[in-house]
Amino acid sequence: MDEIGTDDVERDSGADVATEAVLLPGGIATGVGSWPGLDPREAAATIVGELGDLPHLVELPGRGAGADLIGRASALLVDLRFDTTPRGYRLAQRPGSVSRRAHDLLRTDLDALEEAWENAGLSDGRRVVKVQSAGPLTLAAQVELPGGHRVLTDPGAVRDLSASLAEGLAQHVAEVRKRLGAHVVLQLDEPSLTAVLDGSLRGVSVLNTMRALPEPEALALLDTVIAAQSAPVLVHSCAEPPALGLLRRSAAAAIGFDLSTIGTGQLDEVGETLEAGKQLVLGVVPTEPQPSAVTWRAFAEPGVRLVDRLGFGRRTLAQRVAVSPACGLGGVPLEWSRRALRLAAEIARAYAEEPEELSFS
Repeated sequence: MDEIGTDDVERDSGADVATEAVLLPGGIATGVGSWPGLDPREAAATIVGELGDLPHLVELPGRGAGADLIGRASALLVDLRFDTTPRGYRLAQRPGSVSRRAHDLLRTDLDALEEAWENAGLSDGRRVVKVQSAGPLTLAAQVELPGGHRVLTDPGAVRDLSASLAEGLAQHVAEVRKRLGAHVVLQLDEPSLTAVLDGSLRGVSVLNTMRALPEPEALALLDTVIAAQSAPVLVHSCAEPPALGLLRRSAAAAIGFDLSTIGTGQLDEVGETLEAGKQLVLGVVPTEPQPSAVTWRAFAEPGVRLVDRLGFGRRTLAQRVAVSPACGLGGVPLEWSRRALRLAAEIARAYAEEPEELSFS
């Protein structure tokens, strides 16, 4: 897939907003990251087959430590690694079984994706693939220091972790680009971002509270990682509500979120995000299994009504909006996961081909 530019998006008032050329076009479907099951080859073949426009390197958290969103980061960091605790992960003094396992699992997953990529005939230098990683704020919120406190409590440790992640992701993107001969989009997952900003994270005890991280500090950390990348960056958050104000001001090219978390009070923030030149990845397909009678039209409607209510023309759906499940699918049945991807692809096709003709009773 060649580098894709976006046209100006017009509000009904006639105002034009210029946007950057990015490698994340509208009117396509993609996944968020996690996937059920234990077989990386089966997962890679499914993702490449169902999401031909923007497949992704899946996470298979069912395999245990080192395979989930946070554990995988241990394989991506430079000169830092994780060990496990009863609560999750902590920074370790030296490489151990967890960090070795995370590296081995990532190698296996990359091999499986490369095999599926070649089998599908995608090695033509024009395709786009997405890779995911926990973002710096979520890592700092979820990983502990050796003493048991969250990394977020130590500003120096937060900076070191962010710098290590930035360097490791740049190397990861370069490797994937070389292996697949493809353009790469990097997704930073920040499910803990809202909790970091509002100070709702718990400390190690009820007497140990976590301060809210000021937005300028959070934005600087996020942008440090984004600025180090040679690929366009999508920041995704499943938080309710997502921190759209901060994400709009970030250096990210695109922002993804669960559309069902957006209330009336955040509509203006969504509009301002589009006006700021960001692409959107709308999580419109629920992660929870739905009745078999439900069709793609039921999940397409909220996205259409969103752009209508904001006063953007329907062609925004084709140019600036991609479609995904609401969040990762690692915890749901495989049958629904496959159906969720097909529904997302059908919605994206309708957004791309006939947005003006979509109507709902």
